[in-house]
Amino acid sequence: MDEKDTKVRILDTAEKLFADNGFAATSLRQITADAAVNLAAVHYHFGSKDDLIRAVFARRIGPLNRERLELLDRLEENRGGPAELRPIIEAFIGPPLRMSQDSRRGGRVFMRLLGHAMNQPSDKIRGELVGQFREVGQRFRQAFARVRPGLSETEVLWRMLFMIGAMAHTMSMADQLPKITDGMCDPRDTEALLDRLVPFLTAGMEAPAPEPAAGRSA
Repeated sequence: MDEKDTKVRILDTAEKLFADNGFAATSLRQITADAAVNLAAVHYHFGSKDDLIRAVFARRIGPLNRERLELLDRLEENRGGPAELRPIIEAFIGPPLRMSQDSRRGGRVFMRLLGHAMNQPSDKIRGELVGQFREVGQRFRQAFARVRPGLSETEVLWRMLFMIGAMAHTMSMADQLPKITDGMCDPRDTEALLDRLVPFLTAGMEAPAPEPAAGRSA
């Protein structure tokens, strides 16, 4: 097995074990045993366990970020100015939703991994995840602010958080929703899901800013 194969095998194994068992409950020895490599190979390719976790995230998040930013770039270049709201939302949520159902890109396993990361008590792991999505968050926040100039920066951020929450919940429930809705809702049909979710989120972003409550500043 060459070095590239060894590295990929370690990443695949670590991703699955972290997704199945969580980060704290998965040891490097478990990873090396399942990957059929020695501990020295992990240290050689990645260094520490924290470095391995970082690499597992980066392998999936890097291409996902690039896809989102390329879509946003094309929207802004083609219109010679601010893009329209609905295509921006589709560029933001479409790539992760499609990835979540793409077994060739490890989508379902990686979505479980993200679920562990979101619920992870470790500030280090949450911070790593936030850091890897920071550039995408900033670029899309700026894009949303340009097409919704009447909203404050705080309001744009709130609405992006609601958008991410709806997307993440839908992805995390992908296997359960057909059962609990008697087959009426099947998020595994990604394009049909986007046809429903994008207009829903667009309406939320288009809603007027809330009026400050009496006696409370905006």
